Amino acid sequence: MSDNRYELFPIVDEEGHFQGTISRGHAHDGTKILHPVVHLHVFNSQGELYLQKRPEWKDIQPGKWDTACGGHVDLGESIVAALHREVGEELGILTFTPTFVARYVFESSCERELVHVHTCVYDGVITPSNKELSQGRFWTASELEANMGKEVFTPNFEFEYLHYIKSRK
Repeated sequence: MSDNRYELFPIVDEEGHFQGTISRGHAHDGTKILHPVVHLHVFNSQGELYLQKRPEWKDIQPGKWDTACGGHVDLGESIVAALHREVGEELGILTFTPTFVARYVFESSCERELVHVHTCVYDGVITPSNKELSQGRFWTASELEANMGKEVFTPNFEFEYLHYIKSRK
């Protein structure tokens, strides 16, 4: 398996306004052209946080634990539609109530993303996609804290957890 490097994403400015289109391959080749993504942090009613483990074949951060759900916004798709599509594809969750938390620009060595961060509380069945994820599970706050800074998590998950999510529990 591999990501479709020809898939088209929207190019946006820092306010999220459409500027044009870019292929996945070009968006991740170091040009750092800003494109939008959605993230959902899923808590259960005990305050544990669900994380997904990225498959080894992913082009960005393979094998690391990451936000419960994250994905690119498709060309012509709204943020809310992208969030619901990605959560259904990756976690099998079809009904949930997201709460918007933040929007920020994340930059790595190979890309630049306008990240739309959401949370929800969900106690139903989570069915991680074997096509999209390596595995998934709930983590306690102490497990998260014990693994911060040890390259167990993606850099953007650690940033979001420390700046937006930890205080929301």
